[in-house]
Amino acid sequence: MNFEIPEDLRMLRDSARRFVDEYLLPLESLYSDAPDIPDSVRSDLQAKAKELGFWGFDLPEEVGGGGVSVLGACLVYEELARCNVPSFRAPSPFTPYLGPVLFKGSPEQRDKYLMPVVRGDKRTCFALTEANGGSDPSALKTTAIREGNQYRINGRKVFITGAEKADFVQLFARTIIDDEERGISCFLIDKGTPGLRLGQSFELMSPDQPWELLLDDVLVGENQVVGAVGAGWSLAREFLDMGRLLHGPKAIGRAERALQLAVDYATTRTTFGQPLAKRQAIQWMIADSTVELHAARLMTYHAACKADEGKPYHFEASAVKLYADEMLVRVVDRSIQIHGGTGLSRELPLELMFRDARSRTITEGSSEMQRIILASEVLSGKGSVNRVK
Repeated sequence: MNFEIPEDLRMLRDSARRFVDEYLLPLESLYSDAPDIPDSVRSDLQAKAKELGFWGFDLPEEVGGGGVSVLGACLVYEELARCNVPSFRAPSPFTPYLGPVLFKGSPEQRDKYLMPVVRGDKRTCFALTEANGGSDPSALKTTAIREGNQYRINGRKVFITGAEKADFVQLFARTIIDDEERGISCFLIDKGTPGLRLGQSFELMSPDQPWELLLDDVLVGENQVVGAVGAGWSLAREFLDMGRLLHGPKAIGRAERALQLAVDYATTRTTFGQPLAKRQAIQWMIADSTVELHAARLMTYHAACKADEGKPYHFEASAVKLYADEMLVRVVDRSIQIHGGTGLSRELPLELMFRDARSRTITEGSSEMQRIILASEVLSGKGSVNRVK
């Protein structure tokens, strides 16, 4: 196996690093604890990304994107994650939030929904989670009842990121036709559709601010179903697998910065006549963080390569999310410990990074859910510890 990053992807990574250093890191002091950046700032960043040829770097070339591989996308995400502005976790300065679910749409849906998002003219959100069901599709309560050539949708979604600024929602509901349940389907619902409204916003320990979505007798046409009726869970799983894989580079970028802060402080801070770096306790914390960061990077790159080769990566995506997110919590925690009281202060980005890291072990599938997935794959014979080939 060749562990070398191809030259073109190294150049892409270096360009992304320069973009982050020049345009994103200066925004930390203004927006590091805000749930989003102002629309005017986002527009300026997107314009600069388009000027430099970054916009839509990870989208297929046939829709005007850069066609960068999943591995290449991981390298860019690592660089973006170094910036301690939470809204950059979704790479809005570089590419639109889209999700593979939209690529399953009809030609009409692509024209109306996909392309405006690709151009940066519209925004969307992904509405799956409910109070009693997110990872468990059998617990979804939102229903879409077929009435002639329409569906009447009723339900409540929670913790929906970006719902307040979305021009349309990708919503999942239990489909009922002729009083029979036909599985979960994905619906595209435009902002302003009667019966669709925002509920409460959720104040989280991280600066993210997701929303509640309420649906009361929302009517949508049958042409607003994505893909086949009843095939929504397979679409959601595709979206979630890629999202979980991309938790890897996001965790790696953050952890790398936290580790570097720890190394810099340990080599300059003196106690009892010696640098902290001379203390075995500090050395071991740095060594453990270095090893775990290295392991997370190898796991992530391996999963990305499998995705690029068109091979199944469901098992690997869950493994990456589980390990990388928990690794990030440990690395940031050690960095705070090394910094002592300074690490707890808001003079450094570490306290926010810790709050953000802690939230990641729950979002897009908790650590416990990933363990359930991994164990079920291994115990059923679908997964194993030997997944390299």
